[in-house]
Amino acid sequence: MQSHRICFFNRSTIHYRKTIWLLMDRELPCDFYFGDSRPGKIKPIPYEEFEHFKGEFHNVSIGPFYWQKGAMKLLQSEYTDIITPGDYYCLSTWMLLLRARRKKKNIYLWTHGAYGDETGFKKWIALKSKKLAKGVFLYGNYAKGILEKWGIPSEKMFTIYNSLSYDEQLPIRNAIQPSALYQEHFKNDNNNIVFIGRLTAVKKLDQILKAVKLLKDDGVSYNVTFIGDGVVREQLESLTTELGLQDSVWFYGALYDEKKIAEFLYNADLCVSPGNVGLTAMHAMTFGCPVISHNSFPKQMPEFEAIEPGNTGAFFKENDIEDLARAIKQWSDTCDDREAVRKACYKVIDEKYNPHVQIETIKKAINNQ
Repeated sequence: MQSHRICFFNRSTIHYRKTIWLLMDRELPCDFYFGDSRPGKIKPIPYEEFEHFKGEFHNVSIGPFYWQKGAMKLLQSEYTDIITPGDYYCLSTWMLLLRARRKKKNIYLWTHGAYGDETGFKKWIALKSKKLAKGVFLYGNYAKGILEKWGIPSEKMFTIYNSLSYDEQLPIRNAIQPSALYQEHFKNDNNNIVFIGRLTAVKKLDQILKAVKLLKDDGVSYNVTFIGDGVVREQLESLTTELGLQDSVWFYGALYDEKKIAEFLYNADLCVSPGNVGLTAMHAMTFGCPVISHNSFPKQMPEFEAIEPGNTGAFFKENDIEDLARAIKQWSDTCDDREAVRKACYKVIDEKYNPHVQIETIKKAINNQ
C-alpha cells in the first residue's frame, strides 16, 4: 500500500471499535482524526494509544445535523484515501463526497448501508451517498443485497462485518471449561437463557419473561439470567414477581470482567434478544452461545446475520410471545449437541466477525481501486 496515504475520521471514539482502529494504526499507512462528541459522557479512547493520531475535529450542531470543523482540510492534504462513517446527518461528509473527485481523493463510507424499508427521499439520500463514494464498507451482506437491487455495483461494496475485542477474548475462550455456575445458583438442572447488554425498553426484555412463563405453564421450566443494568431493571423485577418466576430469574447486574462474562455465556444454553440483537449476538457467539432474535430484518442491526437458523440460533416472529416460546422450546428439543453448537458459533466469529478479517477487507478494497 506504498502508493496510498489513508486517513480515518469519526464523530467520536467508540470503545468497542478500539481493536480494529489500533490494528489499522499498526498495519496501514493511516492517520486518525476524531470528533469531540461524547455520547453519554463516555470518556474517549486515550489518543496516546494511537501512533498516528493527528487531531480532533470540533463537531458543530446545526439543528439535527452537524459539521466537523476542520474536516474539509483533508481535501488539501496528501491523503489519497479517506475513510469515514456514512452519516447522513454529517454535512461536512456530504461536502467531502461532493468535492472529492475534483480533488482526486477516494472517499470510502463505513456504514450500515440500507435496511430495506427506505422509500422516497430517504432512499434517494441512501443511494446518492453510495454513488458519490469510491467504495462502501458494509456491516453485512443483507444491506449489500439491497443496494445491489437498487443499482449500486457489487464491486464497489465490501462486507466488513463488525468486531469486538477478539484478541483479548480468544485466549479466554480457548481456556474456558464447563462449570456448574447456573446449577449452583438456581439449584436445578433447567436449561439456561441469558441476555447480556443494557436493560432498556428497546430490547423488549419483558418478552423473555412472558415466553418463559408460557413454557412453565406448559410444564417446561427455564432459568433466565440478565447480565447488565439499565432503566427497565425495576420493571423487569416487578414483572418477574408478577409472573411468579422469582426462583428462576437472576438479575446479576453490570459485569465488565471478560472472564466472568465468558463463563456465563459458555455455560448458557441460549442467548435471547427479543429486540434488535446487535453486538449482543457477537459477544454471545464469541463464547459459544447461540442466539434467538426477531425476524423483522429491516428493523434489525446487521449482526443478525450471524444467526444461522438451526446452527447458531433461531428467529421468531417479531413481538409474538407464543412464537418466541416456540422457538426457545424447539431449539432445546432439536439442538442437543452443545459442543457442536459452540463450535458453530466460534466458526462464525473466526471467519467473519473479528478485526483481522476487517483489516484484510480494507487492504483488499483500497489496493484494488
